[in-house]
Amino acid sequence: MTTNRIKNIASKLLSDNYYILKKLTFDYLMKDGRWVTQAREVYDRGDGAGILLYNKEKQTVILTKQFRMPTYMNDNTDGFLVEICAGMLDKDNPKACIIRETEEEVGYRIKEVKKVYEAYSSPGVMTEKMHFFIGEYTDDMKVNNGGGLDSEHEDIEVLELPFREVVDMLYKGEIVDTRTIVLLQYAIINRLIELEEISH
Repeated sequence: MTTNRIKNIASKLLSDNYYILKKLTFDYLMKDGRWVTQAREVYDRGDGAGILLYNKEKQTVILTKQFRMPTYMNDNTDGFLVEICAGMLDKDNPKACIIRETEEEVGYRIKEVKKVYEAYSSPGVMTEKMHFFIGEYTDDMKVNNGGGLDSEHEDIEVLELPFREVVDMLYKGEIVDTRTIVLLQYAIINRLIELEEISH
């Protein structure tokens, strides 16, 4: 992590109650040659991984539904979002993380996954980088009912839905989680599940 356009970085811890919030002050070299002092608040919650699970034969995908307080505070009436299965790396590598999260959240023990993207979640304020995966599932991979960990007070509803229905939800604006939109668009573009016609 090197650049000749910033110097004199100073860091002040604002909060570490759950994750880490810092105020960073630094000198930045503008493209016109001027040095200016800037300040940014940066939230470090670690990196994460997410997966779209799909079944070609059944033409279904597995998603989750759970309460998200920040969305409730910003115009999401009941606070619930339909999302891909996802979680924080917690010092695992991304592949190990998403295999673990898949079993914990939706109850499927998968072995083969494919990484398709990695991207910063909200680069203006967060350090988090998301690792995006896809993976095929079958009924015989189900080992429990999922729902998340009681120790983390997770309360996750597992949704197995027809892919066509999910695509319709996407185009109707009923899916508003960025990570989920990214992987659903990947599935559509790459025809992970063939649809004769997509309504939107």
